[in-house]
Amino acid sequence: MTTKTTKVIYWIATLWLSLGMISTGIVQLLKMKEEVSLMTTLGYPSYLLTILGVWKILGVIAVLIPKFPLLKEWAYAGFFFTMTGAVISHLIVGDAATNLFGPVLLLVLTTVSWYFRPEDRK
Repeated sequence: MTTKTTKVIYWIATLWLSLGMISTGIVQLLKMKEEVSLMTTLGYPSYLLTILGVWKILGVIAVLIPKFPLLKEWAYAGFFFTMTGAVISHLIVGDAATNLFGPVLLLVLTTVSWYFRPEDRK
């Protein structure tokens, strides 16, 4: 695979990942009624929405800014653990498969973005 192809894959995955994390982070920070209801259904307290929202937004900043490779690794790890936790939580409460689409998509984008990141971002 050429360097150009790798960079295109990285940026497409990273931009979609960033958009997904920013949008869900904002929804969580706003504590929209549907999001609070979802967290309650999953068995989590609503204050966790604020923590997740802040971490997601900070994680996107860390992934997008140049340099700071260790910080990027932590952000990717945080995204990975957050999304796997979401998938497992939905499975445990017996949610429909459609509720897994968002977390699984963000998990795939996290993995693809991390794997294809350019050398100057490692």
